[in-house]
Amino acid sequence: MVEVPHASVRVGPRALATLNAPARAIGMDADLYVDQLYRHAPRFGATLLVARVSRYVCDLNRAESDVDASTVEGAAPRSLPHGLIWRDTTEAQPALTRKLSRAEFERRRDTIYRPYHLALDKILREKHARFGYAILLAAHSMPSMGRAGHADPGARRADVVPGTQGRTTAGSRVIAAVEAEAKRAGLSLQHDDPYRGGYTTVHYGRPLQGFHAIQVELSRSLYMDEASLTKLPELFQNTEDFCTGLVQSLGNLENPARLDRKKSSERA
Repeated sequence: MVEVPHASVRVGPRALATLNAPARAIGMDADLYVDQLYRHAPRFGATLLVARVSRYVCDLNRAESDVDASTVEGAAPRSLPHGLIWRDTTEAQPALTRKLSRAEFERRRDTIYRPYHLALDKILREKHARFGYAILLAAHSMPSMGRAGHADPGARRADVVPGTQGRTTAGSRVIAAVEAEAKRAGLSLQHDDPYRGGYTTVHYGRPLQGFHAIQVELSRSLYMDEASLTKLPELFQNTEDFCTGLVQSLGNLENPARLDRKKSSERA
């Protein structure tokens, strides 16, 4: 299955009342158009789950407990500028006009965060029950160069960054399929750098139990003008073709655990 947690820029009225982040920050910190890049995934039997709310309202790639006292009333006294509720923009500007009340936090948690992860968990379990394994492609995008506030400011990034926490959240055949598709498309690839995979990848990626999760970050220069935040039609089509081929390749894999065991026995 494919999940797209950060493509939306939608902010509802109640969240807007507490939001200080400028519109451009909301757009630049969104994975714009990624839902469109993967729109053909269902053609190949993959479920496509897309969030319809900005990460500035609720970041779905964080743990439910990732909140702090300067962001949510009554939370633990720690520093999480980019937790479940973002306190700062990527450029370290205030994202909130004030900390959220406990009631507002619980509203977002109960109406946005929990329903999304309940749906994601249910889909993965159903696929595992049907096929004996499940593959989760966490679809993201990234600036082509590290911005101020990132761990790699000014650094040129690879075209494709698979994040698997040091190859621990997905089997080797799943990871190899992503590598092969990038090579086929002539795209550069760098594992876990600068993104190793977030909460979703870590939480759902249990390859020994047949649950494989891989976060795929695509450089935005592959399909959009990063200054104007608009699509570049010809490049967009090429990148959409890559995403479609990637989903198809992952869908054509046999049970990755079975294949890995077979490979190990052949070496013995």
